[in-house]
Amino acid sequence: MIVCSNGYNGNSDDEIIFREDVKLENHKHYKAVPNDLVLIYDGGIHRNIKWDKNHFSPYVSTLKSEKHTLLFDGFLFLEIKDGKGRGFASGYEKLAARKTEWTALLENYFSEGNAIHALNAQLEDVFLSGKIADELDKRKVVLALPEPIPNQTDWGELDGISLNFSNKKDRLKACKWYIDYAEQLFKKANFNYVELVGFYWLAEEATNSRDLAKDVAAFIYKKDYDFYWIPYFNSDGYQEWKSLGFNQVYYQPNYFFNEKVPFTQLQEACERARNNQMNMEVEFDERVLKNSKDWGQRLNDYLDVFEKNGVFDSLKVAYYQGGDAFYRLSQSKYSEDVQLYNRLIDIIISRQKVKK
Repeated sequence: MIVCSNGYNGNSDDEIIFREDVKLENHKHYKAVPNDLVLIYDGGIHRNIKWDKNHFSPYVSTLKSEKHTLLFDGFLFLEIKDGKGRGFASGYEKLAARKTEWTALLENYFSEGNAIHALNAQLEDVFLSGKIADELDKRKVVLALPEPIPNQTDWGELDGISLNFSNKKDRLKACKWYIDYAEQLFKKANFNYVELVGFYWLAEEATNSRDLAKDVAAFIYKKDYDFYWIPYFNSDGYQEWKSLGFNQVYYQPNYFFNEKVPFTQLQEACERARNNQMNMEVEFDERVLKNSKDWGQRLNDYLDVFEKNGVFDSLKVAYYQGGDAFYRLSQSKYSEDVQLYNRLIDIIISRQKVKK
């Protein structure tokens, strides 16, 4: 039995709650589901990170033991607000994002030299360099779908008709329009190294859209995409994910962000995920760095508990990194950061052998 630095007694083999042969209901899918899905926040003017080709470099591949190896196989592009006072889901801003902001968000992801184009360009460099021995396996892209916020009346028009989000049909129309436009932009870009595999419901609780998500899901599934969701700890509706319509679901432990949250919440999150047939999310942000708040141990806590419970052997994993904390870890010269970065990439590299 392994005793962790915080006093947690790791599970014995008999107590592992996620085994390699685990069969989760949310593994039913239309497209290939990434093993390691990293969250990329981009699209609001308040962001100071430029997601160009070079910034994606440490996410795409690494030099490990004198061998170039691929890393994350999935990229979730999302944004919660535009930085000008408009929110893309309930609760983030007083004003709801309109069609204008929804359009700008999507077009930002498909702008030359940024986001998806930059990711594809970095992958092209890696594969054409001949340094990667791996066979070409397109990286998976998931796009966030804004929540049409209930009762909004200024969203805009479709087919010359002004939509009113007190009407469920209008809310659904907006979602369908966004999905169609995203698909159109993706096809037009004709990427060689990435593929669109699904859409992510941005609202992390079911409170304001409990009666809508299932209809959105039906539209998504008709197009052979998957519908992703990452509810927070104790989120309203997290146990209802299947009846809500989602088919790729991850659970947030929400341990990293507040020192008052007990370590035991990580184990509880694993148990809830097991009981509700959910995947898991690793969480950290820039405070993980040695020259910031030095919360590296809090990330190690996630990795310790997930390893002892078989999460990395059995489940799909999403990685919340704040802005670009993973990038910063990869560039840091502090030994503590280097050690943490190496632990992360060793886990990701080992998971590339997991069957899709």
